[in-house]
Amino acid sequence: MPRLKKRIVRTLIHEVVADIDDAASEIVLVVHWVGGAHSELRLPKRRRGQRNSTSADIVQAVRQLVLIASDDLIAGLLNRNGLKTGNGNRWTGERVTSMRSNYHIPVFKPAEDGIEPWLNLGKAAKLLKIALKTLRLAAEVGEIESIHPLPDGPWIFARTSLITTAAQSIAERARQNPKHPAGSHPSQQNLFSSIT
Repeated sequence: MPRLKKRIVRTLIHEVVADIDDAASEIVLVVHWVGGAHSELRLPKRRRGQRNSTSADIVQAVRQLVLIASDDLIAGLLNRNGLKTGNGNRWTGERVTSMRSNYHIPVFKPAEDGIEPWLNLGKAAKLLKIALKTLRLAAEVGEIESIHPLPDGPWIFARTSLITTAAQSIAERARQNPKHPAGSHPSQQNLFSSIT
């Protein structure tokens, strides 16, 4: 496939002339097409010592996401949140793998015994036998320990945090109020006085 692409490019492009515009700190490329037309492209010129590195926030998010997700899934989550690589590109599984390698972040590996130490919202709610919304609301207000690395991304729970008394009280509260599994906290006051 790459060979075919190169042949197509060679058929369409006569030559490419590169120049440097020091005043604008840009590289100017002029493409001379076979039909006689010319196209100019301007690219920012990298200054000496300048690197386009991934932001620290993205690196931290990936450190947390590898607890539950593969590189391909992480790439999709980063793209869904509008995040770009240090060079301004969309994320791919390969780019996540490369970035993980650069920052010495281990790869996600499913547990051999099937008992995952880290769980997403769905698996954690299933373990506690409560509704997703109940657990998400408890995580949002800090009633249960969780990690939420991206605004539009998964919640991550340590299995050990799901066996605490706080987690068990959330589950018990949800079971006591089956009509409203994401219901209110027991100490929350009712806005409406009883009419019976």
